[in-house]
Amino acid sequence: MRDSGVGEGDLVLDIGAGTGTLTAELARTAGRVLALEIDETLVTELRRRFSGRPNVDVVACDFLRRPLPDAPFRVVANIPFGRTTAIMRRLLDDPSLRLERADLIVELAVARKRACPVPSTALGAYWGAWWEFDLVRRLDASAFAPPPRTDAAVLRVVRRPMALVRPDQASAYRAFVTAGFAGQGPLRRSLAGTIPPLAFKRLARELGFSPGAPAWALDQHRWAGLHRFVRSPR
Repeated sequence: MRDSGVGEGDLVLDIGAGTGTLTAELARTAGRVLALEIDETLVTELRRRFSGRPNVDVVACDFLRRPLPDAPFRVVANIPFGRTTAIMRRLLDDPSLRLERADLIVELAVARKRACPVPSTALGAYWGAWWEFDLVRRLDASAFAPPPRTDAAVLRVVRRPMALVRPDQASAYRAFVTAGFAGQGPLRRSLAGTIPPLAFKRLARELGFSPGAPAWALDQHRWAGLHRFVRSPR
């Protein structure tokens, strides 16, 4: 994770620190590292290993239940593959959190799915309003000990310079996107009660997609454009 660009001014979370491999790398460059680990045996070993590192705090916790920092922070972590979606939701669902960037080792299939320019799920469309995703590097399973059953990848998540949807509209936007993905067939049917047919046809032309397109065919910008109309119809 040397290409994460972590510097001395950064507060970094290492989620699922394990034996401290990533923690040790981060401790060399980051201003402060929070090594978060749920396993008590590993926590004891981490505290012994980093007892001489004043910029490392080992925290025994379940990340999904721990409050996140009030100050700007970053995440660099090899997260447990079985909890990938839950961890990403904790980090990305609320755009008002102070997360600036996350460099995550995830399953290769997950990285490919999230880095796709056109999200295939409601969650991907929702996150895309505030975050940009990039598959940085593929990691062969043989590089891990013990090796996982699948290859992995580094998925980089960076906050957009300009949000596509205002953070205070997050709940409404989530409901809008969820409704759009809930129906079968063309998106216009799912949103018929929200966007009148003629308005939808005009918006499709303006935003550059087919009026008969399904929900998964629209990218984040088009979803945000539809939501702007719902918020301020014209």
